[in-house]
Amino acid sequence: MYTILIIEDDLALNEALRQMLSHGGYNVRSAFSATEGIGLLDGSIDLVLLDIGLPDGDGLKVGKEIRGNTRVPIIFLTAKDDEEDIVTAFDCGADDYLVKPVSLIVLEKHIKAVLRRLPAGDKGFFQYKGLVIHYDAKRVTVNEEAARLSPKEYLLLELLARNRGKVMTKTMILEQVWDDMGSFVEENTFNVTLSRLRKKIEPDVTRPTYIRNVFGLGYTLGEW
Repeated sequence: MYTILIIEDDLALNEALRQMLSHGGYNVRSAFSATEGIGLLDGSIDLVLLDIGLPDGDGLKVGKEIRGNTRVPIIFLTAKDDEEDIVTAFDCGADDYLVKPVSLIVLEKHIKAVLRRLPAGDKGFFQYKGLVIHYDAKRVTVNEEAARLSPKEYLLLELLARNRGKVMTKTMILEQVWDDMGSFVEENTFNVTLSRLRKKIEPDVTRPTYIRNVFGLGYTLGEW
């Protein structure tokens, strides 16, 4: 399932986009400013819908910053239809450029077209703040330092990363990390694995930055 980040300060349009994309089967994250959008951008994002006129910055500069750090596709949504603005947007790394108002049906077609152009296996890594997971190599670094994880520790971390933005219950984790081979695992085994993983990746295990408890629900990677 693809994850799309919306950076749009118009509350009504942002919500309309969120509902349309959610109903279309996408994971959606919404931001209403340049700062918030940059803060939500990580390795789980597959495409960015970006407004040019943002309250705290120029969307073109935001697009250029995104393109400087990642290859994630960018579709600009803007009321500006001057040729100069369009050319500048593509110079800043745009993959597509749509002028408001735009039909949601047409927008969805453009999104699908851009996503189809993604190379197979393009998402070979996950990044959140200083944590980077290289899926193919099964390698994890924290602030560019290698974290040596056991197989179960890695599987637990990868599961949370691939479900970024969701809360995973303990039962869900046990079923997907341990019970896929029909094996039985005691709850204490999970607790020990989680504790060891946190010691290897968290700057401060008493105040986790990466693997967080959502009280009464489960666990998630990063802010929820």
